[in-house]
Amino acid sequence: MFKKILIANRGEIAVRIIKTCRRLGIATVVVYSEADADSMAVEMADETVFIGPAPASESYLVADKIVAACRETGAEAVHPGFGFLSENAGFARRLADEGIVFIGPNPHAIEAMGDKIESKKAAGKANVSVVPGHVGEIDDVPHAIKISEEIGYPVMLKASAGGGGKGIRIAWNRQDVEEGFPAVRAEAKSSFGDDRIFIEKFIVNPRHIEIQVLGDKHGNVLHLFERECSIQRRNQKVIEEAPSPLLDHDTRMAMGAQAVALAKAVGYDSAGTVEFVAGQDKSFFFLEMNTRLQVEHPVTELITGVDLVEQMIRSAAGLPLAFKQEDLKINGWAMESRIYAEDPYRGFLPSIGRLVRYSPPAEDDQGPIKVRNDAGVREGDEISMFYDPMISKLSTWGPDRLQAIDAMGRALEDFHIEGLGQNIPFLAAVMDQARFRSGELSTNYIKDEFPDGFHGTVPTEFQRDLMAAVGCAMHRILTARSAPQLLRQDWVVIENGERRMVRLTNGGRDFSVEFQQEGRKLSLTGVRWKPGEANFRGSLHGHDFTAQVKPAAEGFIVRHRAAQAHVLVLSPRQAELHEKLPPKQAADTSKMILSPMPGLLVSLDVEVGQAVTSGQQVAIVEAMKMQNIIRAERDGVVKLVGPKAGDSVAADEVLVEFA
Repeated sequence: MFKKILIANRGEIAVRIIKTCRRLGIATVVVYSEADADSMAVEMADETVFIGPAPASESYLVADKIVAACRETGAEAVHPGFGFLSENAGFARRLADEGIVFIGPNPHAIEAMGDKIESKKAAGKANVSVVPGHVGEIDDVPHAIKISEEIGYPVMLKASAGGGGKGIRIAWNRQDVEEGFPAVRAEAKSSFGDDRIFIEKFIVNPRHIEIQVLGDKHGNVLHLFERECSIQRRNQKVIEEAPSPLLDHDTRMAMGAQAVALAKAVGYDSAGTVEFVAGQDKSFFFLEMNTRLQVEHPVTELITGVDLVEQMIRSAAGLPLAFKQEDLKINGWAMESRIYAEDPYRGFLPSIGRLVRYSPPAEDDQGPIKVRNDAGVREGDEISMFYDPMISKLSTWGPDRLQAIDAMGRALEDFHIEGLGQNIPFLAAVMDQARFRSGELSTNYIKDEFPDGFHGTVPTEFQRDLMAAVGCAMHRILTARSAPQLLRQDWVVIENGERRMVRLTNGGRDFSVEFQQEGRKLSLTGVRWKPGEANFRGSLHGHDFTAQVKPAAEGFIVRHRAAQAHVLVLSPRQAELHEKLPPKQAADTSKMILSPMPGLLVSLDVEVGQAVTSGQQVAIVEAMKMQNIIRAERDGVVKLVGPKAGDSVAADEVLVEFA
């Protein structure tokens, strides 16, 4: 077994690998860029080596720097995590030439299966069913259009060396190919250092199901069942689970056998994932193979009890698998939610900034439930524009699927982040949806269920009661501290503009809440909140909850899961006067084009005096390795341009103003 391992990665996966190495008694070395100098992984590692500027192309993707760090520290092996150099056969060979062990599959397997084009060829030779497409490189836009029209729209443009949802576009017509092909090629070059693109048929209403495989250097390969990863946006997985609610035993075994056969055909000898696109009728087609550890590996670990990082290390050290296929079984159900630095209310665009508050749920066994949070950040850390926008991966386990979903809903309630946009409300909304709970999934799920984007959810009756009760309790607690002479029982609660008469009695940790117009009385007990705290915890009529709360100019903002309300607690006289206030007028931004997110202005394609038509491209903003085309929403003549290409821009910064 190795004595020292270098981790050629960052963030939560570096932390994840360190934890397993500590348990195995293996020392760790972490390399880091300027952006990660104060990171959690750097703090946890036994040794660290600085490798350069923030852009990955100047640090984490430079093989020479990784090799030099191994030489400097005496590391015997390199774990690449996922992304960066994890699927780079040349890097694996370079390490071998230097006498350093690559903790991953052998270079031949990486070339045969890690490259999306070569994997299609290998699958075809192994008689594996594949998605129809063009198995070969695409030269330029005209070539891409020709191939797309031969296959038939819709098609998917994919980076050959891609992964993690980067370098992918769906094209529904010729214009989508003309615009999408250069963007995919640029993303592929910046993210993977390889701009080769291939095209395949896009299957409508598919499900994304993948099989976890594991091999050693003695010819043994087995599978650890499946994960369903159908909840995606922009081809990036958002929610994963294991097992899949679609599969029956026979289909599961057939997919597993096919994945193992394919892995054996290329001599696979580490952890890897064979991905399939599945129809609602349980038909399935080989999609690609990821020759590395997957982001969503925790759900497999939770249902099998197998530490996949440990198994990768054992395999790289030449040890045989310690178990056989028949030793593995599915135990319970696991869910994973990816907590992203993005704004779901703005079309899931990336958000960067500092984690002013970062308070994840407790990680432990809670009766029959387990909660796990894989993260590489702490409160006060900064999410930069240079890397993937994932903050953490929240996983829950339960004896069955609904219990795992309910556990995830409660864990998301307890997860509090401030300082940047994040997708926790969206994830909570999905957990509460009847369709998701039924298991009727597809990769179109987000588009189907949120066709006009995500705008939160309408509060249920329980949530309306909860928000009113929380607002009253907060108001009473604050009043008792600052002006106890003003304490009273009867209040008017204005909740998103709706007025309710509420009588609040008792105090401390337990309250009685009476909604007088409805003739209902509820109990609010076990209150845990102090002024200044962002989480309000309690139990409303026996239902435990956590609400996110913060003061507003008037009253409070109270959020429970995906529902939010502005709650104002007034005396009857105050409420009477409040009605007479004129409504506030929103600022007019109709003549402006604003940056929808913070990022790098790659190009600004218009100039002062130019006539612009609705739908015309005016700029490209890049963040988190994704390029976003900004279009005009109206006709007009450019009066003013703000920043210039190469500048950093903030969310809502004016890019263009019309006359």
